[in-house]
Amino acid sequence: MAEAAALGDEARGRSAPNPNVGCVVVSAVGRIVGQGATAAGGRPHAEAIALDQAGKRARGATVYVTLEPCAHASPRGPACTDLLLEAKPARMVIALKDPDPRTSGEGIERLRAAGIAVKVGVGREAARRSLSGWLTRLALGRPRITLKLALSIDGKIALPSGESQWITGEDARRHVHLERAHSDMILVGRGTYVADAPRLDVRLPGLEERSPRRALLTRGNPVDGWETLRNPQDVHRLHDVNDLLVEGGSATATAFLADDLVDRILIYRAPIIVGEGKSSFGYVGLDAVADAHDRWRLAGEQKLGVDRLEVYERVRES
Repeated sequence: MAEAAALGDEARGRSAPNPNVGCVVVSAVGRIVGQGATAAGGRPHAEAIALDQAGKRARGATVYVTLEPCAHASPRGPACTDLLLEAKPARMVIALKDPDPRTSGEGIERLRAAGIAVKVGVGREAARRSLSGWLTRLALGRPRITLKLALSIDGKIALPSGESQWITGEDARRHVHLERAHSDMILVGRGTYVADAPRLDVRLPGLEERSPRRALLTRGNPVDGWETLRNPQDVHRLHDVNDLLVEGGSATATAFLADDLVDRILIYRAPIIVGEGKSSFGYVGLDAVADAHDRWRLAGEQKLGVDRLEVYERVRES
């Protein structure tokens, strides 16, 4: 299941509007005979790819998949439950039940009815993390929104002149490009676009083709090659985006935080002090310090060269 989750995570940023599922087929003698992840654009599904690779060896095998196989009809291809029933594995191990009402539980029921042993819940948390963009869109009607910030020790994003290249070092910048590669869309504000003329592409060897769609938060004129959001609430019309990465600047970050649309914050903190300079945020709608507590939790941190990455997740009622 760990391998299936890793495969699914690699597909994050490419599978929308479908979930980034991973699947592994293990033969009766314990060998991996098929593996797959949701293809770019959402088809073929992970199970279809893995079963095609396994061929006749899928019969009597164990299939590990991060999400319940789809069971609803689609003009884009056969339901994965039907493919599995034809392949006749002996056992299915499923990390998450599908929350999509078109399938929810039906795939599991049909597999069990056909005599296939089904176990649900193995690797649930890893699968939930991997699929968090799609799960957020299903639950909230918008993409999972990640805000990226490069800060000094004293919380500044730039000098008073606006100069910000480069606050962080090469290791941190490479990590940002990896985050871009796992995002469907990346967004900046008009101010950042005018000041920096950002390319917002992925510049990691072998991953250049994974550069996400580019979007601009502006009430001004559209820009060729860029999609336009007039205000942060426009994220609710991004029905084909699972993961949205917001890279700045301060006004854009503030706007998304003020509307409580940020699910995850990546802070790349450099060991420098800027002093007087541009702050990361403006007014985000809080009038008492007490209201700021219990809204965010530290989900992880790691060292990136001389810099440190801090990952915060928004605490929401389930």
